Amino acid sequence: MSGFLNLWNTRYTTDVRYPEESALVTAKEQHSTTTNVFLRDFVEKRCPSLHSEFRPAWWLPNGHTQTLYCVLGDFSERDKVVYKRTFLRLLDGGTLGLDFTPVDDSHLPPDIPIIVVLHGLTGGSYESYVRAILAPACMPVHQGGLGYRAVVVNFRGCAGVPVTSPQLYSAGHTDDLRQALFYISHQYPEAPLLGLSFSLGANVMTRYVAEEGEYSRLKSACILGCPWNLSANASKLLSTYIGRHIYSKGMGRNLVNLLKRHVGTFASDHDVAKAAAVTIGLTKPTIGMFDEHFTRIAGGSSPPWPFASANDYYEYSSSHKVLSKIKIPLLAINAADDPVVQDVPIDAGGNGWVIMALTPYGGHLGWFEPNDGWGQVRRWIKCPVFEWLRATGEDLVRSPPHWRPLHEEGGFLKEVGIDRLGCKELDGSDIITGTEGEAGLLAGL
Repeated sequence: MSGFLNLWNTRYTTDVRYPEESALVTAKEQHSTTTNVFLRDFVEKRCPSLHSEFRPAWWLPNGHTQTLYCVLGDFSERDKVVYKRTFLRLLDGGTLGLDFTPVDDSHLPPDIPIIVVLHGLTGGSYESYVRAILAPACMPVHQGGLGYRAVVVNFRGCAGVPVTSPQLYSAGHTDDLRQALFYISHQYPEAPLLGLSFSLGANVMTRYVAEEGEYSRLKSACILGCPWNLSANASKLLSTYIGRHIYSKGMGRNLVNLLKRHVGTFASDHDVAKAAAVTIGLTKPTIGMFDEHFTRIAGGSSPPWPFASANDYYEYSSSHKVLSKIKIPLLAINAADDPVVQDVPIDAGGNGWVIMALTPYGGHLGWFEPNDGWGQVRRWIKCPVFEWLRATGEDLVRSPPHWRPLHEEGGFLKEVGIDRLGCKELDGSDIITGTEGEAGLLAGL
């Protein structure tokens, strides 16, 4: 009987993979002392819920129901967050929307950690999975929160951000995050920056920290629902009827609807405008069709864009190949029954800085478990993410790398030695209510 119970319980156990040779980090202990510990020991001590069972709500028993509830569920009255939006104009003419919370942060010390968030495919700061973390994380400590600041970097064209250049965004373009971090670190030079990202944004953040190595402006990163091997996961998505006709076409329709809102901003004789005109005319496009007709052309700056094909874009942009280059603590969590992401590099290439976790259930960005009250759910993922943010924000000691200094040139904030990148704050700001999504776009992806 005990053997049966053990087998039953293993159905809900998270598979946490630590590398054989874990990185050595410096941790704060009691009485303000510090000690060198292996990252594995650091995480096992401070993130116990990462190893806890995840039992999905019985009425959301598999990856499809978890994912669809994330998309179709009503979260408008939960985890309300109010943001103050700052627009950044980039050197190439593009625009980003940075949503900061809390709106009034005058009571917070300058060295309090800041959670830097990247959203999913066509989302923004309003997404329920973003608010599920930020609402309590930015709550005062005496109310049970972490008391942190947070900022959501909304991609070009997403969440009400205008498109002001012939370019959108993609899974492989990291320079927009890089420039946003110029601004955030310049505004809050004493604050540690903690990365938190979802789905497509998780791929972008993974690539960024790999490209920067030990010079990453992020102190740590938490990566949720990352699509990793874009080519493999795109192929597996198309291999089933529901994958092709529900998920792939749903994401493709979302991207086309987003593009339709901005197609008039492109000069008519530009190659991007021509690609956009063809793309918005597609019938029932899959995400692969969108990438073949538009993302490979306008998903990033040149070089390396444009690509000859969507497959070339996938090959360049996939993040599973760059895990070995990461030099900061990174926690990645995926679900084994995620219908969108089915190929996960669970061994992380043996990098001592990377911890991979695979829950048996959870779908794509769901992780819904029963809560108090009939039919009520909560997100299991909140607890391990909270513990990770607190641990890396407060207990992890990191000597600031010798970043390239920032300076202003022609009104743009730039990094010394990188002339192609820069950003400047535009006049004015908006107050954004985080539960207000965009009409015509499916949330939760």
